[in-house]
Amino acid sequence: MRQTILITGATDGIGLETAKRLYSEGHTLLLHGRNAKKLATTEKTLANGMGAGLIYTYQADLSRRAEVDSLADAISENHVHLDVLINNAGVMRFPESVSQDGLDIRFAVNTVAPFLLTKRLLPLMGPSSRVINLSSAAQASVEIDALRGKKRLLDDMQAYAQSKLALTMWNNALAASLGSEGPVIVAVNPGSLLASKMVKEGFGIAGKSLSIGADILTLAALSEEFANASGRYFDNDEGRFAAPHPDALNKQKCAAILAVIEELTV
Repeated sequence: MRQTILITGATDGIGLETAKRLYSEGHTLLLHGRNAKKLATTEKTLANGMGAGLIYTYQADLSRRAEVDSLADAISENHVHLDVLINNAGVMRFPESVSQDGLDIRFAVNTVAPFLLTKRLLPLMGPSSRVINLSSAAQASVEIDALRGKKRLLDDMQAYAQSKLALTMWNNALAASLGSEGPVIVAVNPGSLLASKMVKEGFGIAGKSLSIGADILTLAALSEEFANASGRYFDNDEGRFAAPHPDALNKQKCAAILAVIEELTV
């Protein structure tokens, strides 16, 4: 059955590899990218390949609250239903560490934007829909002041790890709050040190095949294995559902993180 699937950060890395996989299977893809030229190239690359899907492209800078809202508006205007949202876009190292809205760029893109986009698109999703949040093996306890933009984190990896745990925590809290009325909301570590631009920039290594990440994201989006996985964490390094950082298993801490993010997106 053809699915309508939104992938953020679809112009390179795991997002692009996943888009190729899903397009080849005939799904309707809503592809997001920050750069218009790269979006056009991605669309052309997919359209020239083997596949019978449909492609819609959307440009937005996810570090800017207004552009996340505009992205959600555009998708809501053009589509009446969304089967899968893959919140893939992420950053670790960026020329400017503070967003226009005053947040650390890692929290803005990796944590707050996917939450806001998910919340805005919930009316398009039913209980059979899925939200796949790209987590990471790198997870560190979240400093609330850093999440709020009141404290600057000078270490890129520390900021990234905190943003990914914050994502995993709101994943669990939102899944719990929506229950069976909402879509399946699951956090996925697609695999450590895959051959993405982020890994090359951050660690100076080529990394492992992106197909490792694309394989698990495709499974998370479409397979029965994930049909009842809402609020869970899949660790692709271990190849199974596993326990994330202990903070993500603490309901009170998760609720507190969710509350802060909701304040930031009012």
